[in-house]
Amino acid sequence: MRSKDRISYFYDGDVGSVYFGPNHPMKPHRLCMTHHLVLSYDLHKKMEIYRPHKAYPVELAQFHSEDYVAFLQRITPDTLHLFSSDLARYNLGEDCPVFENLFEFCQIYAGGTIDAARRLNNQLCDIAINWAGGLHHAKKCEASGFCYINDLVLGILELLKHHARVLYIDIDVHHGDGVEEAFYFTDRVMTVSFHKFGDMFFPGTGDVKEIGEREGKFYAINVPLKDGIDDASFTRLFKTIISKVVETYLPGAIVLQCGADSLAGDRLGCFNLSIDGHAECVRFVKKFNLPLLVTGGGGYTKENVARCWTLETGVLLDTELPNEIPDNEYIKYFAPEFSLKIPHGHIENLNSKSYLGTIKVQVLENLRYIQHAPSVQMQEVPPDFYIPDFDEDEQNPDERVDQHARDKQIQRDDEYYDGDNDNDQNMDD
Repeated sequence: MRSKDRISYFYDGDVGSVYFGPNHPMKPHRLCMTHHLVLSYDLHKKMEIYRPHKAYPVELAQFHSEDYVAFLQRITPDTLHLFSSDLARYNLGEDCPVFENLFEFCQIYAGGTIDAARRLNNQLCDIAINWAGGLHHAKKCEASGFCYINDLVLGILELLKHHARVLYIDIDVHHGDGVEEAFYFTDRVMTVSFHKFGDMFFPGTGDVKEIGEREGKFYAINVPLKDGIDDASFTRLFKTIISKVVETYLPGAIVLQCGADSLAGDRLGCFNLSIDGHAECVRFVKKFNLPLLVTGGGGYTKENVARCWTLETGVLLDTELPNEIPDNEYIKYFAPEFSLKIPHGHIENLNSKSYLGTIKVQVLENLRYIQHAPSVQMQEVPPDFYIPDFDEDEQNPDERVDQHARDKQIQRDDEYYDGDNDNDQNMDD
């Protein structure tokens, strides 16, 4: 066992102030709620808190096409009319609307995941958390399912510079299709997604038969579930499959996407998981003592998202949290019970024992094909992505900071204040 995990946590208050629109289920405000809840439990005192750098376009283009990144950079609600033909091409519209500060939002959440991967690579921490990340549907050249930039793919590419094999685990209620697709042809990343499948449920992919192709054959694992799965069946299946995956694949690092839309009562979900059941998966993955990058993801009942990711921050810190929520800026959202845990739901569980048994057998059977971990030839590790020199006069002085200084740039003091409003913070510290 490691003596005590060193944990880096990434957060920028600006990420929670963007607004997808009045009827859109994605509410980035849930990230402010999560952060304030983390602070109210004093968890920030047990970890290092960093404000992520805003990912440069050239960093985003490590995975995404340059024309798509350039488009995201240019498009604003005011310039929509100039780009009408491109909107359909890049899949922006109802699900993925254009809103104020869209590109900056992408830069912040992607920057957090990239920074998290770099700190792990440089052995500056054992676990890195970016609850703003986990936007697993975005594709190389298009937005999808409320996701514009795929921070997970960018983080995994960063980890691959130091690790021969990276394991990606996804417990969002939706299939992690963007990450799976990015690594479908390679054995250097194994993707494992537990998700609802069938009934035309978004994104429609993730059948147990999708296993990867060419060098990546058998390195994509899908665990398709039906409505109403409960804690006991979910965690049993999760532990059986993940322990076998880790034993067989021997990853050097793990990326865990903790989408909270798999919780009972989610606005878009259909599972019966309690927060304890969801967190049990996080606790189990932590026990492997491998470098671990943890992100958020979906989650559309925002007070439950905040509860879940706060409790899981506690799990990662080995800290038991009292069930009564301490006073904080968003306390009214947790009425009437003001408790951290939510019970499991009451949707009928359509996952019969025989159905789950069949899925388990198929997955374990596929794992037998890679019984011996692939021998990836390790090349010399490339340097951390080189950021080109910019004209200093044109640069925002806040962003002209080298990596060493940025690493020391712990969270702004004012973001600890209980009474501060995220939208009108005092910037002069």
